[in-house]
Amino acid sequence: MLDKILYIDPGTGSMLFSIIIGITGVVVFGIRALMIKLKFVFSGGRAKNTSSDTLPICIFSEGKRYWNVFGPVCDEFESRGQDIWYLTASPDDPALSKEYKHVHAEFIGEGNKAISRMNLIKADLVLSTTPSLDVFQWKRSKGVKYYVHLPHMANDITTYKMFGLDFYDAVLLSGQYQIDEIRRLEKLRGIPAKDLKLAGIPYMDKMLERLNGVEAKSADKKDPVVLLAPSWGNNGILTAYGAPFIENLIKTGYRIIIRPHPQSFTSEKELMDELMAKFPESDKIRWNRDPDNFDVLNEADILISDFSGVVFDFSLVFNKPIIYTDPSSDWTQYDCSWDEQELWTYTILPKIGRLLTKDNFDNIGKLVDDCLNGSYAKELADGRDLARSQTWCNIGHGAEKVTDYLIAKHEEITKKSEEKNKQS
Repeated sequence: MLDKILYIDPGTGSMLFSIIIGITGVVVFGIRALMIKLKFVFSGGRAKNTSSDTLPICIFSEGKRYWNVFGPVCDEFESRGQDIWYLTASPDDPALSKEYKHVHAEFIGEGNKAISRMNLIKADLVLSTTPSLDVFQWKRSKGVKYYVHLPHMANDITTYKMFGLDFYDAVLLSGQYQIDEIRRLEKLRGIPAKDLKLAGIPYMDKMLERLNGVEAKSADKKDPVVLLAPSWGNNGILTAYGAPFIENLIKTGYRIIIRPHPQSFTSEKELMDELMAKFPESDKIRWNRDPDNFDVLNEADILISDFSGVVFDFSLVFNKPIIYTDPSSDWTQYDCSWDEQELWTYTILPKIGRLLTKDNFDNIGKLVDDCLNGSYAKELADGRDLARSQTWCNIGHGAEKVTDYLIAKHEEITKKSEEKNKQS
């Protein structure tokens, strides 16, 4: 009887463990802050309103996977000789090994430890790509004057979990439709209007720059390269369609590259082991797990994917057609569930690619041919131009625009603080 009373299920246990770790982190950093203040007092000094441990501009990255978003911005700060602090939750974040002079990179702990640090940080301005500020564990620090969000995607900004951006002060966007989406949410929720600016997409700019610097891959139309790069989970292609779809791809005679989502090898390990054993590598099929997807995207002539951001990287940067699965999903927990207007992604996908269903995947070869050089080719090329014009402003200058904004905003914050200090 006692063992049943004391039993805690794994989910609840995990949640309690996270809470304990979070509380511990807050206590540790709280004690550290108190010790600093006491040091001032006992040394005959006093705590200042604007202390030297307040960072001017800092970036919070919750993991190394977002280095492609922040790297171009850090490079821009470095090239201008402007200082910025980069705080990362990954011990192997690429920023930590860079020989920067003006980008000050620091590992602040993983998971809840990093969040606890950010909850108490003192900074004039914080830039992050992490949504849900002040919604879950990550809280607005009383020591931060201004929070700026930089998206890590090229599509609808309302596909974050509910209230994802409500408590940011500013959002740097890449398309007017994104501004319209946020303004509609603000009106519906009766919340203050954020500062919204069209900046661009730094990580896509960097991919395009990299693409322009390498020798173009010549597509062999008799033997095109088809890249299958699905998401993971129940709606992912490998889960939903499985081995029969791969068999149909192989029958086309095209060269096939399969690049599962990294999470598939953890959450769907049994399925991955089964498929890789059933379809071993050969001169016609190979499995790709490169950390950097640039080379495989450049090599492919066409991409088959699902509701994943890679479809926009592939179509807009590499200017190639896509085949996608039905993007319908349950959006009840997301910001877009408040918006009566259809997602931009839903309207643009049919213009840049063709829909794959269980009814037509037996004819996948014809679908590929039509997209590459058949009846759809010109229409899809025009669609990519349209999508690019709607969702990728300031092409090639995104990092510059982001940096311009951060520096100007910091100068504005500094000026207001100086004026306030003069009055007090």
